[in-house]
Amino acid sequence: MVVTFALFKTTKAQAQAVDIGGISELNGSAQILRDETLDATLDFAIQSNDEAITTNGRMAIKFLDDSVVKLTEHSQLLIDEYIYDADPSKSKMALTFGLGTVRFITGNLNKIDKQNIQLKTPTANIAIRGTDFTATVDELGRSLIVLLPDAYGLSSGEIEVITGSGMVLLNKPFQATTVSVYENAPSKPVILDLSLELIDNMLIVNPPKKDKEVIEENVVQDKKGVLDFNDLDIDYLEEEFLSEDDLEFTELDINYLDVNFLEDLLDVVDALQIVEQEDVLARDANTVNIQGTSFGQDLKTQINTFTDGEILTLIRSVGQYARVDIDGTASYTIIFIQDGVSNIVQVNGTGTVITITQGN
Repeated sequence: MVVTFALFKTTKAQAQAVDIGGISELNGSAQILRDETLDATLDFAIQSNDEAITTNGRMAIKFLDDSVVKLTEHSQLLIDEYIYDADPSKSKMALTFGLGTVRFITGNLNKIDKQNIQLKTPTANIAIRGTDFTATVDELGRSLIVLLPDAYGLSSGEIEVITGSGMVLLNKPFQATTVSVYENAPSKPVILDLSLELIDNMLIVNPPKKDKEVIEENVVQDKKGVLDFNDLDIDYLEEEFLSEDDLEFTELDINYLDVNFLEDLLDVVDALQIVEQEDVLARDANTVNIQGTSFGQDLKTQINTFTDGEILTLIRSVGQYARVDIDGTASYTIIFIQDGVSNIVQVNGTGTVITITQGN
């Protein structure tokens, strides 16, 4: 017998209700949004197109293929589609992690072909190959994805985090990436120094704004996460970078009175990426000979210079925008002429001449 249940929200009331799993754990208050808002209870039957919402509680949903999804406080999960069939190629799972933190633990992959599992946040798609991971989404849709270890402390599998501009692979325990908007590529993966015991209690987003104003009326938070970061934001010449000791995030660093650990983790990822970029710049400064500007952000020429592997990138954005990606092992002379302002940059001596003219 084949159970097929693919719905659109506008027509879900017209479809036959089919149970696809149930609430296996419940602690505190939570709701299931169907045709109406229903209070969640233990063993509550879950159906396709249900939306699971936690407020001051947590819950876990176990599906027919033994996959488990756990929601922390202030989280939202939409079950877009679930089809369970004796033939794994006909089975399908599609979930959207809308807000807060959701932990996904793969069930029996022999029951649903991995290519038929579609997981996403508002800003990224996630492809899995037998895994355990968390996805944390804030109110802006910014996403933090962390791959978790298996019972032996090894990698639980691999996940690909995909956006409209690129993809990164996570295949090491506690490897993490962030995505700000779907149009941008995911951040370069970094490894967080965490433990499995801490992960469930750390990734808790703040309540929705209207609730937060009641709970924390006089608290003002002004933290900038890695999701706001891009190459042009770095002042490499003036920034005082953190030492490696400052970057090691351990249990001793956790303030248990702070309820917004998501921002803390974003700051850690941000710091790790900045120091890694600093190391890359220091290394590249010794391998690539540049005359006419300097690595990082040159305040005089207003040219930003950085590398990705063997690709050397120069960006100048002052009125006009120009970007040059070249082979960092070759020789070039690059001439920027923007609105009458000229800058000449030589890479590894003279060589191929590239002239960019913009403006009147």
